[in-house]
Amino acid sequence: MRPQRADRKRITGGDDVIALTRTLIGFDTSGPRGDEEAAAMFLGNMLAADGFTIRYNQFAPGRLTLLAEKGLKAGVPPLVMTGHLDTVPLGAKPWKTKPFTGTLKAGKLFGRGASDMKGGVAAMICAAQRAFRRAAPHGGLRFIFTAAEEPGCLGAKHLAGSSQKLGHASAIVVGEPTANIPFLGHKGGLFLKVSASGRTAHSSMPELGENAIYKVARAITRIERFRFDVERDELHGLPTINVGRVVGGENPNSVPDHAEFSVDIRTTARLDHAEILARIARELGPEVTIETCVNLTPVSTSAEAPFARLVFSLCGLDAAEARHKSLPYVTDGAVLQQIYGGVPTIILGPGEPAQAHRTDEFCEARKLKAAVALYESILLRTWELGL
Repeated sequence: MRPQRADRKRITGGDDVIALTRTLIGFDTSGPRGDEEAAAMFLGNMLAADGFTIRYNQFAPGRLTLLAEKGLKAGVPPLVMTGHLDTVPLGAKPWKTKPFTGTLKAGKLFGRGASDMKGGVAAMICAAQRAFRRAAPHGGLRFIFTAAEEPGCLGAKHLAGSSQKLGHASAIVVGEPTANIPFLGHKGGLFLKVSASGRTAHSSMPELGENAIYKVARAITRIERFRFDVERDELHGLPTINVGRVVGGENPNSVPDHAEFSVDIRTTARLDHAEILARIARELGPEVTIETCVNLTPVSTSAEAPFARLVFSLCGLDAAEARHKSLPYVTDGAVLQQIYGGVPTIILGPGEPAQAHRTDEFCEARKLKAAVALYESILLRTWELGL
């Protein structure tokens, strides 16, 4: 969907975060199709007019990741600010508001992606516009606005494996929904598909077949009993494991020859993913096949890192409050922190965490405006401190 002419006029060269968020909501980038190209090109043209150098990375047809840079200097790593342009589908339940309009009602901006996380992207851009008008950057700024984050950071992974020169970074800010409360990291994600094969037969003669569902059922029971045997991580706590989907059989009067289920593991910095996979393979045995669908390591940042202390101070929090602030969900930070050699990575955005992926998703207008001020302060203070 193309933004309306009025929105273009209001936003170009300006910093109205409500207007920009509404415009981004107007682009239907919902999964599984995604189709972030129009939104990425719109932002690219807008940022180019503000003096940013623009590049694109195509993950798939119609799916673009945008890279925008301004004020970079040789030998001085810039700050990286990142967010994703795709959203999850609308879901089966009807919306009370139009999901791709950006309805502002009672101080709340409704629409798919308002919280997760087009509001965060808009706030970052508006903050950069304001910051660059006030001060020259120390190391500059690099935006990375990705495609296909929701299916498992696929756009960021494609970018990491591409020939794009991504340079260095001093720190990373991920604008995922946190209600403007900073977090030092998040758990890792290891998502598996476990499947079993059998031999079909008539259900009245099951001895002639081989039931794949029974194999899967035995494997699910072993997953339920699986224990990580690891100490609590100071930042991330304990790992979790969950079976969230089971599929098997085609009709009730046949022996099923295929069945599968999903496993969602949330990991901590004390776990090695390769070791977990090897243990699960041993415990489930040869009856099943295991496929890794998502493999994202945890994001961890020390509360004592100067950048972390700066961000928490700007948010009115002290280091003691920062130590145990970790998120259960995964972000592109898992990919980007590795790309940039483990630099401090903070997750901070205006969206409401509880609104992510929900029907009638919204973000509070006051938090969008507050995020612009926070991001601007981070940019200016980062430059002042030479981080």
